Amino acid sequence: MSPTRRNPGPSWGYRFLILADRHVPGAVFRPGLRIGSWVAMALMPKELRCSREYLRALHGREPRHAEIWRHFHAITTSLVRKLVAGEGRLPPFSLADKELGGRFETLARGPRQALFGTFHLGDSDLMGCLLTRLDRPVTMLRMRVENSRDVEELGKRFAGALDIVWVNDPSSLLFELKRLLQEGRSLALQCDRVGHASKLASFRFLGARREFPVTIYHLAALFRLPVVFAFAEPLADGAVSVHSSPVFDPPEGLPKAAFLDAAHHHFQEVLAQVETLLRRRPELWFNFIPLNPVSSP
Repeated sequence: MSPTRRNPGPSWGYRFLILADRHVPGAVFRPGLRIGSWVAMALMPKELRCSREYLRALHGREPRHAEIWRHFHAITTSLVRKLVAGEGRLPPFSLADKELGGRFETLARGPRQALFGTFHLGDSDLMGCLLTRLDRPVTMLRMRVENSRDVEELGKRFAGALDIVWVNDPSSLLFELKRLLQEGRSLALQCDRVGHASKLASFRFLGARREFPVTIYHLAALFRLPVVFAFAEPLADGAVSVHSSPVFDPPEGLPKAAFLDAAHHHFQEVLAQVETLLRRRPELWFNFIPLNPVSSP
């Protein structure tokens, strides 16, 4: 089945950005990206509405045009960094918190099968590449869209260590997840969009109780695996700062209900970390779709 969904932007956009990064001087390329971000705002009314909705919820007021532009510009420059990484030029990574980062690194370098969660936030698409640097083979599941070149190039570049499994049918997603875990693979999952999630729960985020997918914890309960979240914040010098959550690894023998209660508490802590980061760097929320729905009372 050929894909019908696609990311915003023209079909030739990724190739154009790669060629421009290679051949156009930075003094010309960077202003061109800034102008392109204004053009994107004008040509993408749906994404513009979603950006405005998110920034309104974050700030508690109507966002300024400059704030919305920074949001668009941040995802544009992030796309360039992904394409550059797909050519083998990875940015340097550092751990934002020594204690939490140390536990994240210990789990990543260890032999135990694990679940690595992240959100569409900052350079988190590069988290799989970071895990390969920590000698952790990892599998990412992605929905196939027409213009997936940014992720396809990462998969080619890090083949053997970063395995990307494409899922065309959302209804088969859970079965595919279980199959991969039964094979003993460690998975990297994005856990912020409710679109195709089979398990949802309510959490405090951006001034309301909102629904988020918690499939990662149900898989952890089924296979008794540890869970850790990590997010990649791009820095001004081109490096990436990795923020990690505490490792979620309840003791053996915990009943499933108690396991999931602890899991939801852990995820609420993760969301608090995310919100703290977003209040400092609002432009890093790369969900140009409607906000997670507010839960029913």
